Amino acid sequence: MEDGYQNRTAFIKGAKDIAKEVKRQASKKVGRSVDRVSDEYSRRSYSQFEEDDDDDYPTQGSQDGGFYREDSQAANEDEGGHSDSTEGHDEDDEIYEGEYQGIPRAESGKGSLAGGPGTIGDGAQQFRDIGASEAERRKDQEELAQQYETILQECGHGKFQWCLYFVLGLALMADGVEIFVVGFVLPSAEKDMCLSEPNKSMLGLIVYFGMMVGAFLWGALADRIGRRQSLLISLSINSVFSFFSSFVQGYSTFLFCRLLSGVGIGGSIPIVFSYYSEFLSQEKRGEHLSWLSMFWMMGGIYASAMAWAIIPHYGWSFQMGSAYQFHSWRVFVLVCAFPSVAAIAALSVMPESPRFYLENGKHDEGWMILKQVHDTNMRAKGYPEKVFSVTTIKTVKQVDELVDTGTDTPVWQRYRLKIMSLSHQIRNNIVACFSPEYKRTTFMLMAVWFSMSFSYYGLTVWFPDMIKYIQKQEYDSKTKTFTKERVEHVTFNFTLENQVHREGHYFNDKFLNLKMKSMVFEDSVFEECFFEDITSTHTFFRNCTFIASLFYNTDLFKYRFVDCKLVNSSFIHNKEGCILDFSDDFNNAYMIYFVNFLGTLAVLPGNIVSALLMDKIGRLRMLAGSSIISCVSCFFLMFGNSESGMIALLCLFGGISIASWNALDVITVELYPSDKRTTAFGFLNALCKVAAVLGISIFQSFVGITKAVPIIFAAGALAAGSFLATKLPETRGQVLQ
Repeated sequence: MEDGYQNRTAFIKGAKDIAKEVKRQASKKVGRSVDRVSDEYSRRSYSQFEEDDDDDYPTQGSQDGGFYREDSQAANEDEGGHSDSTEGHDEDDEIYEGEYQGIPRAESGKGSLAGGPGTIGDGAQQFRDIGASEAERRKDQEELAQQYETILQECGHGKFQWCLYFVLGLALMADGVEIFVVGFVLPSAEKDMCLSEPNKSMLGLIVYFGMMVGAFLWGALADRIGRRQSLLISLSINSVFSFFSSFVQGYSTFLFCRLLSGVGIGGSIPIVFSYYSEFLSQEKRGEHLSWLSMFWMMGGIYASAMAWAIIPHYGWSFQMGSAYQFHSWRVFVLVCAFPSVAAIAALSVMPESPRFYLENGKHDEGWMILKQVHDTNMRAKGYPEKVFSVTTIKTVKQVDELVDTGTDTPVWQRYRLKIMSLSHQIRNNIVACFSPEYKRTTFMLMAVWFSMSFSYYGLTVWFPDMIKYIQKQEYDSKTKTFTKERVEHVTFNFTLENQVHREGHYFNDKFLNLKMKSMVFEDSVFEECFFEDITSTHTFFRNCTFIASLFYNTDLFKYRFVDCKLVNSSFIHNKEGCILDFSDDFNNAYMIYFVNFLGTLAVLPGNIVSALLMDKIGRLRMLAGSSIISCVSCFFLMFGNSESGMIALLCLFGGISIASWNALDVITVELYPSDKRTTAFGFLNALCKVAAVLGISIFQSFVGITKAVPIIFAAGALAAGSFLATKLPETRGQVLQ
């Protein structure tokens, strides 16, 4: 028995040597599983030694040529018995992930699709040329693009796409709301928080800065971790910090919350358009992406309507001493977070983009979602018996390197390595957008995005500022001037507004419980006067003398007294902080809320026209044509000398230019492949925010000085953008890369 055991050991050792040689040869010549061949060879030799010489080992393979699994056979031999239940059972016959749900097996086997451990030819893969691997990957992407378009045609356009349309529309609506929030609350917040002019400017720009960072960050992440997951995270950040910003009291914390809120919502536009495009076939893509853009307009309308309905209601507020104040504008900020919260709730029941799964080698997941799209649409159309006929979908070969951190590696180091790996992948994606294949396209799109953003955002902010300037000129023309008046023993308990008093003398007068708005006193004398419970805005005393006068519970602070003399006069219980003034709220509401409401509503005709014509005349004609008409419309701004005239021109410009934006969104989605789409879109959208800040800063500096410079800048930028747009490739009728 001992001799037999030694002979058996020697035979097994020889068999293993033979198996190693077979493994080496097979890895060079064939693309099949070498481990399975060598293991079967060893197992067969071992079994032959135990059986009688006259008996042959019965080789039973699975339907696809599989063999026994070594671990099952070895376990049976250790137990001294043989289990018939394991005969014919190998790795290919095993029920793989998703097969129990009816998912067909991919053509090449799941291991080769995923590109992870267990892929065929691991030894040869290590020495494969990187260029050949990239060429193979590109070929896979082209084949997938063609097949994916065919599958979308079979799935049809119906209930599923419309449900996703409204869900993603809420996310886009949240982006539109974010743009308007700060502009609407600034007139109230500047008094509530005692904001200086530099602080007001910073508050206006911080949102654009946050959206710039968010567009770049979430756009890049969406190509690596998925569209749905990235959008959920970004909207959650926006919702949380929008909620906090409505309650915080200090300027710094409010600024910080609005910054992070902007970072969160910044990912909305690049992800939403890319996400939705991957569920649309080529004949529907341009039209329905344009319909989706309408939700940005709805966001502006929602913000304008809520501001008009909430902010002027001063009773919607409460105070906790002088330290905590919650005014109506904070209620408005809270309400503006609702679209983002609703989008999160709705998006949680929607699936990931199947194109993203297939691009990352996840055949099962992608097939399941496409089947869901097909079945949902067919049931809604009354054809529930129609079967999804696709059995195998091409997936893209994965070339990402996997780093084995081991089980003994600390958790923090594992996360550090994962973050470093993710950062490296994002960097490679960004660099790929400037590779020779996409460099020209990227630079052209950068120029078009920059020129359109510079002119559009610059003018849309310049219009309200010009309306303010026109209103101020009209208001100043009604100013009443009083000279050398003498007033004695008079009680003023009514509103004093828009007056200038020069060289007056006021003796034993009482100013009680009144509001002073745009009041100026110059070279005047106040003797034995009493000021109580005064609320003032734009009120100043210049070179005046106060003798034996008393100020009680007023907001007449030192900066309101310019070169004045106070003799035996005192201030008692001055009001603390900044006092909200609503004396001109009606005019402000009309100017800010109503004008923006009309401006956003005016883009509705442009949205409808662009949606109906996008797939008929093409993206480039729509983009260049709308830009040229917008350029021509800029010269009509010279005739906007009244408030109503400027409002009409604002509506005209917005209605025309929206078609350019819709075409630019569509063409940006279609010019980049799926694995770089949101990265490129996010980068271009971040550049858009930089151009917006630059345009706003430049155009605002010319308000009240000249109209010519803003008009020339806007027209020149639009003309340059329309010219460069004609150099871009037309994407109408092409499959989604």
